[in-house]
Amino acid sequence: MRGPGLGPALGLLLLLLLGAAWPACGQNETEPIVLEGKCLVVCDSNPTSDPTGTALGISVRSGSAKVAFSAIRSTNHEPSEMSNRTMIIYFDQVGRPGGGEGPGGPPGAAAGLDGGADGALPSQVLVNIGSNFDSERSTFIAPRKGIYSFNFHVVKVYNRQTIQVSLMLNGWPVISAFAGDQDVTREAASNGVLIQMEKGDRAYLKLERGNLMGGWKYSTFSGFLVFPL
Repeated sequence: MRGPGLGPALGLLLLLLLGAAWPACGQNETEPIVLEGKCLVVCDSNPTSDPTGTALGISVRSGSAKVAFSAIRSTNHEPSEMSNRTMIIYFDQVGRPGGGEGPGGPPGAAAGLDGGADGALPSQVLVNIGSNFDSERSTFIAPRKGIYSFNFHVVKVYNRQTIQVSLMLNGWPVISAFAGDQDVTREAASNGVLIQMEKGDRAYLKLERGNLMGGWKYSTFSGFLVFPL
C-alpha cells in the first residue's frame, strides 16, 4: 500500500530530471562540436605494403633527402676581380660537418684560413650536406628533381653605390634584391624563394649592379631541399 503523496512527488522528480536533460540533448543536436588544438597530416607520396603502416616514401633518415648548404664571403674582393665577366658572387668558406673535405678541398683552403690542427672551420656555422655546393664556382648543383629553398643576404658597408643581386637558375634571373640607401653605412640586399629544380640545374648569385667593397664576412648564401619530386 503506497503512502499518501508518494505518487505526485515521484512525478515531480521525473519531470525535473527530464527538464534538466532536455537542454543538453538540444545542444548536441543543433550546435557543432568545437575541438581545440592543431593537427598535422602526413601523406605518403610513395605508399608501400609495409604491414606496420610506418613506412613513408621519403624517410627523414634517408641520406638522399638530406641536401643543404650555407656559405659566407671571407674575402673583400670584387666579383669582377675574381670572375672577370661573369660577376658571380663567390662564397669561399664551405665545409662539411665533422671537418671533412668538400668539393673545393679542405675547409679554409680557398680562403687561406688557419683552421687549426684538426682542420676544423673557424667559428662560423657552415654546412655542405650532400656536397652539392661547388665552392670553386660558388654554384649549387641540384642532385635530384625537387623543390628547393634559397635565401641570400649580401651586405655593402660604407658604400654609397646601389647594388642589385640576382639569384640565377641556369643563367636566368629568378629573384633580385636591391640595397641603395645612401644615408646608412650598412645595408643588405636580401631575398628568398622556393624553386622547382631538375637534376643538374645550377643556382648561384650574380652581382647585376654596384660593387661589394666592405662586405667582408657579412654576406651569406644558403639553400636546402624541401622535398623531392
